[in-house]
Amino acid sequence: MITGILHYLYASAEKYPDKTAYFDEVNELSYEKLLNMTKAVATKLCKKLSTTCRPVLIYMDKTPRILSAFFGTVMSRNFYVPLDTATPEYRLSLIVENLKPAAVITDLSHFDAARTFSPQVFLFEEMLETEADEELLEERLRQAIDTDPVYVLYTSGSTGVPKGVVVSHRSLIDYIEHFTEEVGITSDDIIANQAPFYFDASLIDIYCTLKAGASCGLVPTEYFSIPLKLLQFLEDYHITTIRWVPSAMKMVSTFKGFRSLRPGALRKIIFGAEAMPVKCFRYWRENYPEAVFVQIYGPTEITGVCTYYIVDRDFQDGETIPIGKPFRNTEILLLDEDDRLILRKDVTGEICVKGSCLALGYYNAVDKTDAVFTQNPLNPYYPEKIYRTGDLGRYNEKHELVFVSRKDLQIKHMGHRIELMEIETAAGSLPGIRAVCCLYEPVKQKIVLFYESEEYDELKLAEVLKKRLVHYMVPNIIRRLETLPLLPSGKVDRVKIQKELSHG
Repeated sequence: MITGILHYLYASAEKYPDKTAYFDEVNELSYEKLLNMTKAVATKLCKKLSTTCRPVLIYMDKTPRILSAFFGTVMSRNFYVPLDTATPEYRLSLIVENLKPAAVITDLSHFDAARTFSPQVFLFEEMLETEADEELLEERLRQAIDTDPVYVLYTSGSTGVPKGVVVSHRSLIDYIEHFTEEVGITSDDIIANQAPFYFDASLIDIYCTLKAGASCGLVPTEYFSIPLKLLQFLEDYHITTIRWVPSAMKMVSTFKGFRSLRPGALRKIIFGAEAMPVKCFRYWRENYPEAVFVQIYGPTEITGVCTYYIVDRDFQDGETIPIGKPFRNTEILLLDEDDRLILRKDVTGEICVKGSCLALGYYNAVDKTDAVFTQNPLNPYYPEKIYRTGDLGRYNEKHELVFVSRKDLQIKHMGHRIELMEIETAAGSLPGIRAVCCLYEPVKQKIVLFYESEEYDELKLAEVLKKRLVHYMVPNIIRRLETLPLLPSGKVDRVKIQKELSHG
């Protein structure tokens, strides 16, 4: 019995050897071929690296074959760190300095850049020519324990400074087992991947596929700005399941994409990582009344997801879709400013999480780890860690957990506590508003709202918001932009907008 996450790969390769595991419009990998490529990569690492449980940086373009580099690294009892080949040089330097990788796996097109990251650089194409050493690999797999890291994903958070989140086999297995069961992902599913592999939203696409013996198609990034091509991909490959950020789904609803093409096989629609506008959700549900819609929530530090809500009722504009209830083996603590447990409805507190889902911490950053992975204040009797998410939530009348805002998006203005996301919800629910971002300018003490729309100029939007918000929440400055800058994950790039605001 294999201790870690690679048990899924061996099991699916044995059960479905010829079935396509991962594909894009150019390439596809069967489970058997994927396993063989993984063994080749792992054998090369085992023979060339004298250490285990060390980071191996993966610096390759996103294709199905990159997954064999991930799994091969894990099979060698090291852990992978995916890095976007389009990452700016400055951010690259910060990550490499923090990580100090034991090795780098790259391809021919990125070899020159990769040589600056580590003295030990492996060319992926050459690694695949390595003959698998089954005895050596079996020994490494026997040595592995479930607290070994699987990966490190770097997240900038609100500061823009990269932090590497270290996640173990135990946490990832706990997550994938429960998620696959609760959402009902099976070997019949074909998943369409939207998220970059260095973003935790991709974990469902990668590992639920592997666990269930399903198939996963990598959607070209450019299709998420061309609705018809995106929908044609879903139709052509008979996609049954998507796990996308709402920004990707909004692109379809904004341009009424289903008028041109409504993919016929879609039956599981999962979204998370940011707030889902009700008008966008309603458009998708009207077109897929029989589909299962699931809102999920969770930061990278708890392996990506800790709560879920199967959306089983309608919502009005301005309402917030709940993030629901915790997965099994996970507990949510809603704590007030004095670390007291909140049970009553409509009382805002910080969402804190405990359970096997917790990451091991931040890589090479003990102080940052200790600041948010803390002792459970409700338990003075024995060591028990919780993760303080920095997210604010509340319970609604049905005792469903509702995301309110980030702690760093809660401001004090004119003597009032204000949630900037409440302003975003009020503006974003208006028909004709494509995207919004609300920030606070602390020097001038101004609330600033940025938005995309052809239907509203700044004056018209201000007049509408005066009727929707109490006077002290109405933005002091409203700016229309042609497009709001986005992160590769699809979220609005608040750091970039804040910098522009500071310099403006």
